[in-house]
Amino acid sequence: MGKILLEAPVFTVEAAIKAAEYGIDRLELCSDFGEGGETPSAGMLAFLKEKVDIPIFVMLRPRGGDFVYTSEELYVMKKDITILKNLGADGFVFGVLDRDGNVDKEACKYLINVAEDLPCTFHRAFDIAADKKKALNTIIDLGFQRILTSGGENDVTKGLGNILELLELAGDDIIIMPGGGSKPEHVSQLNQNGHLREIHASCKGYRPTQSSYFHPSVSLSSDPLAFKQVLTVDQNMVNLFRKEITAQ
Repeated sequence: MGKILLEAPVFTVEAAIKAAEYGIDRLELCSDFGEGGETPSAGMLAFLKEKVDIPIFVMLRPRGGDFVYTSEELYVMKKDITILKNLGADGFVFGVLDRDGNVDKEACKYLINVAEDLPCTFHRAFDIAADKKKALNTIIDLGFQRILTSGGENDVTKGLGNILELLELAGDDIIIMPGGGSKPEHVSQLNQNGHLREIHASCKGYRPTQSSYFHPSVSLSSDPLAFKQVLTVDQNMVNLFRKEITAQ
């Protein structure tokens, strides 16, 4: 089999540039780390397309919370696809469910049609779908190229057995991309049957803020460290993943 592709979700300009520099194969560009990813700004994508030469897939998520969207929210997602596609997006990442926990076929089809020939990933909304096998078949039929999943659990460690089953079930019909708390050691564990083609890992790290002034009483975030550190990418963690991938 070919090389296993390493994708990293990035939430800042700094993280995106460093990820590309350190050897990540593809970026998933997002905003709002605390919500697990939302649609990033058009300016951020435009800037990064001038700075990095690896593919950038863009998260489409108009808000945090559930994945049951109103017609207005879906229209916003549609407009975002049009704008971001014109700015050079290489693919899109989204997922829509109905109120009963099934993949919303019509909503997904609506967005895929706007994306046209650009590849689409169904994200971890899959992990909270009511029936994973039914969802898998629906997502394949809709024409998504891959599914990002932690195996229906909170992280890849807990969902590893389920991911292995999904890799078998999917075969060559769709790429199953494990993600959500991925660790370097997961690469060999997930590739034990030779079916792993891609893995999603944040390889996140933090650096101290450059600010020397901290307001003594005003807090604008629920995270007590938000103004003292900046989210970035850990080169050592990228190297560990690359080492495991090379060993396959």
